[in-house]
Amino acid sequence: MPWLMLFIAIVAEVIATSTLKSTEGFTRLWPSVVVVVAYETAFILLSLCLKKIPVGIVYAVWSGVGVALVTLVAWFFLDQPLDAPAIAGLVLIVGGVVVINAFSKTVTE
Repeated sequence: MPWLMLFIAIVAEVIATSTLKSTEGFTRLWPSVVVVVAYETAFILLSLCLKKIPVGIVYAVWSGVGVALVTLVAWFFLDQPLDAPAIAGLVLIVGGVVVINAFSKTVTE
């Protein structure tokens, strides 16, 4: 269950971050509401999964997967192109998350 909460927290954070530009400095109501609610959801779920998963692991997965997903959303939906070094960096980030989860003895759940 903590891993599911972490996954949902990451998705909520990606939604919030991807919508942030649409708020136009929090001057547009509905995009601003989406950002605030999604970030609130993300942080509540993030804090709950910390009860079972070590903070270092949670943060590594949260930041790594979050960065990769936000970048992919920006690439596919916000017309922000990626070059070869950016793609290589994303592969390394995701690879680091996989290594932590597959091989680290600190992952308890």
